[in-house]
Order: sequence, then C-alpha cells, then structure tokens
Amino acid sequence: MNITEKAHELGKMIKESPEMAAMDKAEEIQKNDEDAQALLQEFNLKRMNLARDMQAGKIEQAEAIQKNNAAFSEMVEKSKTIRDYVEAKKAFDKLVQDINGIINYYITGQEPGCTHNCSTCGGCR
Repeated sequence: MNITEKAHELGKMIKESPEMAAMDKAEEIQKNDEDAQALLQEFNLKRMNLARDMQAGKIEQAEAIQKNNAAFSEMVEKSKTIRDYVEAKKAFDKLVQDINGIINYYITGQEPGCTHNCSTCGGCR
C-alpha cells in the first residue's frame, strides 16, 4: 500500500470518527434551531460593526478583539445548541491536531509542542 492510499484511509477514518459524527450532529441541530440562528446572525452583525469601527479608527484592535470575544461568550452562554456545537468542534479539532502532531513527529522526529528546551517538559531526549 502506498502513502497516498494510506492518506485516503486515514481521511476516511477521520470522517467516520465519533468526533466527526458528534460535530456533524451538533451542527445539524444548530442549523435547525431558529433561536440559535438568530443569535448567530446577531453575533455576525456585531462582528461586522466591530470591523467597520476598527477600520474607521473608532476603536483599537485590542478593544475590538475583547468586544468580539465577549459577544461570542454571551452568544454561547445563551444557547445550549451553540454551546454543544462549539464543544463538539473543539473535540474534533483536537483529534485533527493530535493526528497532525503524530504525523509531524514521524516526519521531523520532534514531539508535538517541543521547544528544544528540556526545562519546559519531561524531556524527550
């Protein structure tokens, strides 16, 4: 079996993973939740207004980021549906990040997160 075939196999396994299934299910529920969709539209409008205000020099980037993060947290707090999707997406993203770390390890020999400063970890060398 060649490398490309293994990549296809890995992609298929990721697609069939419980993490992907949970994320897809949470996304579908979120899409069908009218309240969640209204909150997402409201959040996107706030983001556009923040970007406009930042470009116009009305607010600094740091303030725009802070206000964006606060609006996101508020939206997630208001909707269990959105919160469930965010958590499922985090779990899926972690799976992909872990897989990328493993692949990178075999390519470079470097442990994921390795800083080459042994005082920052348990030591891989």
